[in-house]
Parts: sequence; structure tokens; C-alpha cells
Amino acid sequence: MKSYHVTAGQGLGELETRQRPVPEPGAGQVLVRIRANALSLRELLVLEGDYPLQITPGVVAGCEGVGEVVAIGAAVHQVKVGERVAATVFPHWIDGSFCFDYAAQLGSSLDGLLTEYAVLPESGVVPIPEHLSYDEAAAFPLIGLTAWNALTGGHGLQPGETVLTLGSGGVSLFALQFEKLAGAEVIATSSSPAKADRLKDLGASAVVDYSKNPHWYEEVRALTGQRGADHVIDVAGVLDQSVRAAALGGEVTLVGVSQGGAAKAEPLSAATIFRTGATIRPLAVGSRRQFLEMNRSVGVSGLKPVIDRTFGFDEVPEALAYYRRGQFFGRVIISHASSND
Repeated sequence: MKSYHVTAGQGLGELETRQRPVPEPGAGQVLVRIRANALSLRELLVLEGDYPLQITPGVVAGCEGVGEVVAIGAAVHQVKVGERVAATVFPHWIDGSFCFDYAAQLGSSLDGLLTEYAVLPESGVVPIPEHLSYDEAAAFPLIGLTAWNALTGGHGLQPGETVLTLGSGGVSLFALQFEKLAGAEVIATSSSPAKADRLKDLGASAVVDYSKNPHWYEEVRALTGQRGADHVIDVAGVLDQSVRAAALGGEVTLVGVSQGGAAKAEPLSAATIFRTGATIRPLAVGSRRQFLEMNRSVGVSGLKPVIDRTFGFDEVPEALAYYRRGQFFGRVIISHASSND
């Protein structure tokens, strides 16, 4: 079987391919024939040596993947051969708050999913909603679950509340879709008129152009009658403005920090936090329990992800280069349809 391997900091041009024997599952493990993957900023950070978690040299790359169970080991009771499953990014995080004990991650300290076959613990896979294709299901394990956790893992989203999402990245798009399912009012930000139109098509009631107003939180407050947003999904690390945009006692979920420097983010002062009473909650993806909850909601609603483009399994380097250019709107998918059928 073919797999892609990475060493932290080696760069995109040094992504290594290897041919290896198909592994066999041990006790409590399942063998999954991978059918699709998705790419995210995380994969670029690993390649560039800028990812905060431990990276095992030569580890199989990729943390998002779905496929079909083709074999099971001894003492496997909940998963069956032929079942369509998604892998959990943190296989040992079953429930509760995230802690260092659960930090072992696919594509980092553990072999990942940019491979044709993967052995995973029985507890590290969840069923895929029936209405989703493999390519669609691959969009959820990292980015979809992060958005779900952002909206449900803290204060919890209530119908009629206002949510602010920043930009049009994968987490923001999923958050917008989940927010509309919950009956929330959504305000988004974007500097692109074309992307603003697409955000409105997905359900955003208003889109704030942050390139025209450096203090865009003022426009958010104006749109909410000066009340502010009940939930702010900050994927950029611009906490000063996110907190200023929040309602009294609101919640700011910090998902990313990579754009804060580029956006010349102002330092966040204690006085700003005190005036709003906002809770700031950083998060890391979500637990297995949350994954199952998300999948139940997705299955009942029939929700489908926004997919920008699909590449073949032999085109992973080209797909990563495309992702790095940053012109996508939606998930970038790696399909194995022609490589392992």
C-alpha cells in the first residue's frame, strides 16, 4: 500500500511516499480501507515545523480520514466489517475536557490517514451518517467537529442568539451551517465581495467587510443594536476585536491564532474583558462523544459540507500546494476512488 510520510519542518517539497505491507489489526483494533481525506491548515503547519504538538519523524501524514472497515481484531465488539467509519483525530479522547493525557493525535505522534489502509483502535472510529458520501464525510472529523465544539461545548447555542463568525475558512463555514440549524442569527466577516455573497447564500444575515473598517467590531455592535454577539468564533486570533464585538456575558471561542499578527491585532487588555464579561474559551477539536452528537445532528438534518475541490490520492502534493495558495472556499478533499477500488 502507498502512504505519505512527513517530518516536521521538512517543507512541502519533501513530503515522502512509501510502499508498505497492508497492516493487520491487533486486539481491540480495526483495519480501515481509507476512501477519502481532507486537508487543513494543520497539515501545512506540520510541514513547516510550526505545529505545537509532538511530531514523530516520518509519521504517516494527515489527521482527517474516512473509509470502510475491512478487518477486525480480537475483542472488537462495537464495529463490524463493512461499516463506513470516520477516524477521531484524538483517538484516546473519549469524553470530558481535553487534557495532555489525550494529546496523542493522528498524523502527529501517531500514524495518520494519508495512506490506503490504517489500523485504528475500535474506540477511535465513529459511524458515518448514511446520507454522506465518503468525500463528504471526510470534511467533518477535524474542521466540522471543531465548529461543533465551538458552538455546543461551552455556554451552548440557543435559538435566536446572534453568532459572529470570522472569515470563510472551514471552521467558519461549518459554524455558519450549524448555527442556522440551531435557529441562530449569523453575522460573518470577509474582505471579498464574492465570498460575502456566498456566505449570505449559506445563511449569514449580514457580512462585515473588515478591510474597509479596521475597527469592524463597531459595525457588529451596530448590527446588533449595540448588544453585541452572544457567541464569537475567532479563527484568526484577533481577540481584542472579538471580545469588543461580544455581548455582555457572551462567549468568545478561540480556534486559531495564525492570522493575528498579519491582521495587526491589538493586545487584549484586562479592562476590555472586564467591561464585556465575556468568557474566552480556547479549544482543540472535540471528543468522541461530541463527534457522535454531531453526526446524529448531521444525519437528522441531512446537512452536507461545502466542498471546494477534490484531488486524487496520487495528487496529494498538488492538493497541498493548492491549499497553501488560500483561494479555496470550502474543504479540499483527497479521494481514493481510483487508487484502492
